[in-house]
Amino acid sequence: MDNTPNADETTLTPTGLLAGKVAFITGAGRGIGAAAARLFAAEGARVLLAARTEEQLKAVTEEVRAAGGTADHVVCDLADAASVRAAVDRVVELYGRLDVAFNNGATFVPPGPMDRVRETDFDHVYAVNLRGPWLAMVAEVGAIRATAGTGAIVNNSSVGSLTGNPELPAYGAMKRAVNSLTESAAITYGPEGIRVNAIAPGNTRTEMIRTWEGESPGLVERLVANTPLRRAAEPVEIAQAAAWLLSDRASFVTGTVLRVDGGARA
Repeated sequence: MDNTPNADETTLTPTGLLAGKVAFITGAGRGIGAAAARLFAAEGARVLLAARTEEQLKAVTEEVRAAGGTADHVVCDLADAASVRAAVDRVVELYGRLDVAFNNGATFVPPGPMDRVRETDFDHVYAVNLRGPWLAMVAEVGAIRATAGTGAIVNNSSVGSLTGNPELPAYGAMKRAVNSLTESAAITYGPEGIRVNAIAPGNTRTEMIRTWEGESPGLVERLVANTPLRRAAEPVEIAQAAAWLLSDRASFVTGTVLRVDGGARA
């Protein structure tokens, strides 16, 4: 299969980075996912927001619509296989196709050394942060293949997956496994014209970092001090990286884990 862009695709300037595309976003009720929903819609995509908390989803959906975008939402629990499949099916029901997906949803467990991680917490972070993206990717590939034919998927990983992570060992392990799934999927589905990448955010102003700071006072100061840009990212800055990877401007990029960390792992 020849997936080389034609001349028009490489020379015409689109009206938006994701113009004409249908996008599915998990964890879209807050933080990076909500920022992605607003951004993707502003860049021309029709978006379906998925998360567990309907009140948050409704609020973000209304924001997108008020700004002139096209959006809807579906309640989805990444730990529930049927819920994940139903959410991906819903985007096709609503918009008739799926072009791109941002698997952003994740959960967090209390920081601490490996021997203090409770088994229930380990199982939960596995179910949401690893099994959930796997289930989503499988469903998304099927939907893209059956409708748009070609497309792109981005998984949200973490710079905490790139080295040993003694403070968040279970979280880091699941995110590192997501990197591996990303690379494997890129190799598997590349011949069909389905690109799969991941982003690895660093210190970002999200609820997870605020929660971690509560458990580990001084965390934010330490993270900023270890970041060459000397600040935290705003959620929309992480969403911008995901939007580019999902767009046709990244047409020859697949199988990468892109650090978006202000130089923290340079």
